[in-house]
Amino acid sequence: MKFEGSHILSVSQLNRDAISRILEVSSLMAPYAMRKKRCHVLDGAILNNLFFEPSTRTRVSFGAAFNLLGGAVRETVGQENSSLSKGESLFDTARVISGYSDVIAMRHPAMYSVEEFSKGSSVPVINGGDGANEHPTQALLDLFTIQSEMAPHNKTLDGLNIVLMGDLKHGRTVHSLSKLLSLYKNMKVTMISPDALNMPDSIISSLTNAGHQVVVTDKIDHNLSCDIIYQTRIQQERFASKDEANLYRGHFSLNKEVYQQFCQQHTVIMHPLPRDSRPEANELDSDLNDLDNLAIFRQAQNGVLVRMALFALTLGVENKLSQFEKPVTWYTNK
Repeated sequence: MKFEGSHILSVSQLNRDAISRILEVSSLMAPYAMRKKRCHVLDGAILNNLFFEPSTRTRVSFGAAFNLLGGAVRETVGQENSSLSKGESLFDTARVISGYSDVIAMRHPAMYSVEEFSKGSSVPVINGGDGANEHPTQALLDLFTIQSEMAPHNKTLDGLNIVLMGDLKHGRTVHSLSKLLSLYKNMKVTMISPDALNMPDSIISSLTNAGHQVVVTDKIDHNLSCDIIYQTRIQQERFASKDEANLYRGHFSLNKEVYQQFCQQHTVIMHPLPRDSRPEANELDSDLNDLDNLAIFRQAQNGVLVRMALFALTLGVENKLSQFEKPVTWYTNK
């Protein structure tokens, strides 16, 4: 894949070589993200962050990633604060905003909306989530996290035993991640959810067609004996009402007792966040917070690395990083 000048809209654009390159460049970003060095390779460049749906981690990490490479960030948050509320089309918005930008990160509640927007943009557009469809940057940071967490156990992305658990019907993070997993070999993928929230058939088919063993179940117990548990929250915003979403809350809570009873010693817990810590949901109990294998916060930090890599690749500066390094001059304990 040619990254420079390209949109990043879907994981379907990526083959294993492209993913390997993204993960490789992501690793190069660690000194800057950890404040060991500064890099100003994007000094003078402008990112427009267009987030028309609520977001904390994704929006802030996109901005932080661009800042860490020396660029400036402009933000629009909420459709009501944009000309979309006045009836402007996504195409027209793209034509205008891309004239003010070098790259755009966008989240929108409608499926395929970011792709529609990209058709009017003169600069690269990176999909920060489009409704229940996809979340490609989350899937890439998830893959980076899985690779990083499994490396100490001499495991690679091929041959892993992975559990996806929770709202698999509406969870765009597990949709995109599953599409990436289809590029690897000899995996066992167990999908744990209520029947009404099962993974879409098309995604299950992509995994089985890739030769993976796929198990669909609504039982936790011994299905948690695996390498990775990827837990998701009930996506309330995708349901017709809060009452409907409440029907499924708390069905698959994971706490230390369940972990110790059913998981392997090396089983890593992941979650795209936010985790729903309300008593009626409590999908990942706080008693797991001191567990070394709880990777959810490392996972969130990895989002900065991966988004830095995507900015560097789409703007063609991935081979120039060391030329623009400076020492860190402020206090940091990272």
